[in-house]
Amino acid sequence: MTIKGKTYLGIELGSTRIKATLIDDTFTPVASGSHEWENRLENGYWTYSLDDIHNGIKACYADLRKDYAEKFGAQLTDIGSIGISAMMHGYMAFDSSDKLLVPFRTWRNTTTEKAASELTKLFGFNIPQRWSVSHLYQAILDNEPHIGEIAHITTLAAYIHYLLTGRRVIGVGDASGMFPISGGSYDGTMLTKFNETASSRGFRQDIRALLPEVLSAGENAGTLTEAGAKFLDPDGTLRAGIPVCPPEGDAGTGMAATNAVLPKTGNISAGTSIFSMLVLEKPLNGVYPEIDIVTTPDDAPVAMVHCNNCCSELDAWVKLFDEFAKLSGHEMKRSEIYDLLYNNSLSGDADCGGVASYNYLSGEPVTGVESGRPMYFREPDSSMTLANFFRSQIYSSFAALRSGMDILFDKEHVSAEQFTGHGGLFKTKGVAQQYLADALNTPVSVMKTAGEGGSWGMALLAAYMVCADGKSLAEWLDTKVFTDMEKSTLEPAETGSRGFAKFMERYNAGLAAEKMLGDA
Repeated sequence: MTIKGKTYLGIELGSTRIKATLIDDTFTPVASGSHEWENRLENGYWTYSLDDIHNGIKACYADLRKDYAEKFGAQLTDIGSIGISAMMHGYMAFDSSDKLLVPFRTWRNTTTEKAASELTKLFGFNIPQRWSVSHLYQAILDNEPHIGEIAHITTLAAYIHYLLTGRRVIGVGDASGMFPISGGSYDGTMLTKFNETASSRGFRQDIRALLPEVLSAGENAGTLTEAGAKFLDPDGTLRAGIPVCPPEGDAGTGMAATNAVLPKTGNISAGTSIFSMLVLEKPLNGVYPEIDIVTTPDDAPVAMVHCNNCCSELDAWVKLFDEFAKLSGHEMKRSEIYDLLYNNSLSGDADCGGVASYNYLSGEPVTGVESGRPMYFREPDSSMTLANFFRSQIYSSFAALRSGMDILFDKEHVSAEQFTGHGGLFKTKGVAQQYLADALNTPVSVMKTAGEGGSWGMALLAAYMVCADGKSLAEWLDTKVFTDMEKSTLEPAETGSRGFAKFMERYNAGLAAEKMLGDA
């Protein structure tokens, strides 16, 4: 396990957890580490401090190193390659001395509506609020004091990559959450339009000089420097000189982790946020604020529906039942409570018996909700059972996603052969997976590795860089990684699909109340 080229490391900085996964040359996880963290709402922005970021990734790696030592009786000193991934989008702006000018603004912020709207009109291309260029342009519109000092803007993954390698580069999938991509790099016509418009607002810098260099999967993105090794493993024995692949966003690692990089394949990642990625056969006819056009890690066009809210409100209810169990003197493991509540929900009504839930802890642009508030309501004659209530909580985790997918299916007539789900929502076997198949009326698969998520996908991209052997990413994944991968596939059930449609009728009817509550 300590021989160069035999292990590959992926680290992903997610919204609530930083996770590291070390895989061997059969692409099987052999060691892992994690660190829990939470974003904070400060001065109107969702953020993580630099101390959160630095200490969090070090703690995660230390946990991995400990797990490795316990399993193999040796120190982790040599790795075949490393890859860094993180939540996509957001805004990190630095001056020429690498000083962070304003706190990291994450994807969760919905403070750039004016900028996103103006850029969408200017480009004729949907620019979501969470994209880096939206944050930059909003700062220009607001004449924020820091804009004159900007030397570089980047994403969280590319920032960590820079600390490890000294190179300002980014994977094309992550880059597509910063600025529109064309031909493997930032769209030249749109760059020019941005510069002209920003200049009229007093911002004279060329955006080309601010953005990191774009690389595709498989390209060499540098090596771990002495400073990078000491940063990641200050008390350990990690050596410098390890190859590091292009940093990617969590969308790209999700595609790699689910073997969804060919046209008509898709994946759905469900954690703090939820998003679907569907690889397109051809460009869309229209421009929709609910649909992002991004890329796979090897630059194929993807329609992305990104929703800010998924599991956080559901997790809060599980904690409530955990508290009740302790009060009753019947303490249970948290995982057992999840399984109990999930499986019991299967006994509920397909339409949740008249119960509707909203999991909005933050704004939800896909449904036009500017400021989120968790909410539920039920009809007077509803069947208010635990099964129905919790089923409605799971339904609400992907109700907004369904709204966005309706555009692709009904307006653009895009077809999907199947979706592959991964992330915490799918850990209880067969429950959320079935509900999602019913919601999208499309088969949904879950692989044995679903719980590994993006850090495993990032480890695969790191391995691909040194093991590609001339194969495309799709061919390599299909023939080297997923040949014998265990997976389960559930077909949509007619009763479930009808029930979810009824749930969506109530859900959409109640959105006006959700918006009013957010304004209160």
